[in-house]
Amino acid sequence: MKVKVISVLEDNYMYLVIEESTRDAVAVDAAVPKRLLEIVRKEDVVLRAVLTTHHHWDHARGNEELARLCPGLRVYGADERIGALTHKVTHDQELTFGAIRVRCLFTPCHTSGHMCYFMWEDGSPDAPALFSGDTLFVGGCGKFFEGTAEQMYANLTQILGALPKETKVFCGHECTVRNLKFALKVEPENEMVKKKLAWAKQRDDEDLPTVPSTLQEEFLYNPFLRVMEEPLQKFTGKTDPVEVLRTLRTEKDNFKKPKERPNPQAMLAFDWGLFNPFLEKK
Repeated sequence: MKVKVISVLEDNYMYLVIEESTRDAVAVDAAVPKRLLEIVRKEDVVLRAVLTTHHHWDHARGNEELARLCPGLRVYGADERIGALTHKVTHDQELTFGAIRVRCLFTPCHTSGHMCYFMWEDGSPDAPALFSGDTLFVGGCGKFFEGTAEQMYANLTQILGALPKETKVFCGHECTVRNLKFALKVEPENEMVKKKLAWAKQRDDEDLPTVPSTLQEEFLYNPFLRVMEEPLQKFTGKTDPVEVLRTLRTEKDNFKKPKERPNPQAMLAFDWGLFNPFLEKK
């Protein structure tokens, strides 16, 4: 089982998972069909199915075009709002693609129909893979758009957190640096946060992905998985783990936004002196 990490849009990831013996492949969150099909051709594989984590356009918008371009393509998901859906899946349902096994893990909160996909091959020495969409990120978790802190707590502890610790985590967005800056605010003495943040900044500078992480690592620096730890309870002023999680999410939502990039046209206007008459007025 080979996973191709594909950066698309502003900070999204889509994935191509290849069954190496048959050269069949499945895609996860196929947002940009043209880019995906370029890689399908380059890898010389046959795209059999698309697994969609949730209905948001930056994860599902390519489904209709792919279904048109690839007759017979199967599109899996848990939400009727997912375009071109052919197979609605349920929690703990298992799918098979050649030697690749998939367990569907229902994680409602970011959206009410969010599904994660846990993949492995029987007898393989390789670690299993979790495609966590916008439920679990490297160093963070998704916003609670259509759900509650209680749901996200169950998602992170009972469902995803219970998977084998060596599981590789492939999430839906590249937001690791920002997540870990928040984690450092929450736990300024956590050496694992400092180390991972320095590494993530280096990857960012080199325009390289920070995925995958592992579940084992996430428990060391991801504040949303550390709600039972004393520093997290001290930071939030709460002891009940669900309340810790709820407060963390609110704090993260209000965490300072990255600086806006200047508009390129505006910068050119400054360079050409077009604003000078306005700037010179007293």
